[in-house]
Amino acid sequence: MEIRPLAARGQAGHRIVTIDTGDGAALAFFLAVWLVYNIVTEHGPLAARGLSQAMNRQRECWMQVMLLRDLRMIDTAIMAGLQQGTAFFASACIFAIGGCFALFSSADQIATIAAELPFHARLDRALVEIKLLGLVTIFAYAFFKFGWAYRLFNYCSILIGAIPMRAEADLDPDAAERALAKATRLNQLAGKHFNSGLRAVFFAIAYLGWFLGPTALVAATVLVVVILAHRQFMSNARRALLD
Repeated sequence: MEIRPLAARGQAGHRIVTIDTGDGAALAFFLAVWLVYNIVTEHGPLAARGLSQAMNRQRECWMQVMLLRDLRMIDTAIMAGLQQGTAFFASACIFAIGGCFALFSSADQIATIAAELPFHARLDRALVEIKLLGLVTIFAYAFFKFGWAYRLFNYCSILIGAIPMRAEADLDPDAAERALAKATRLNQLAGKHFNSGLRAVFFAIAYLGWFLGPTALVAATVLVVVILAHRQFMSNARRALLD
């Protein structure tokens, strides 16, 4: 890997670095695969056959069964568990972002360690900082997804409280169905954003391969996508839901 400083310097005297073709191509491949995978799992023709859509149908079944219950303590307990899990991942992203910023002070050591690997070319502090900044961006994206999912789960809890009890639903079934549809839709949206945040965490693991070079980034990206695609479309969990 070759880092070529430009001859000119900015007014502040900072050196401007460029990323060579191999790193740029590997990063573009990483971003393209992430984007395509999101489209395939959420909007593509295969989305309806995936685990996420199967769970959306189960969320809808959950809301319909809840309408028939007089006591909904189990439903509030489930919502509390979903919120706690989402809050855990959001907090983990905050810690990861803080860890990445702490690593900025060790950029020289990271460059030295990477340069000593037999399959890695020369690496300097500037490129290490660029890679760390990219990792911070991924975790920040994941944090916002988890944060929004947590808020949507909170809103869904309120909508569940607004669903009429069974006796009241029998008196006005149309109003009960409208309230049920709102809670179901918000529950599904919360699950969608939670999945997006979790997917970003998985791709952050693949992104770590870039610290070992562009080839490692491509290989790690392919490996992560294969694992995610298998779990989404060919896992035992998916078969259990569709049986």
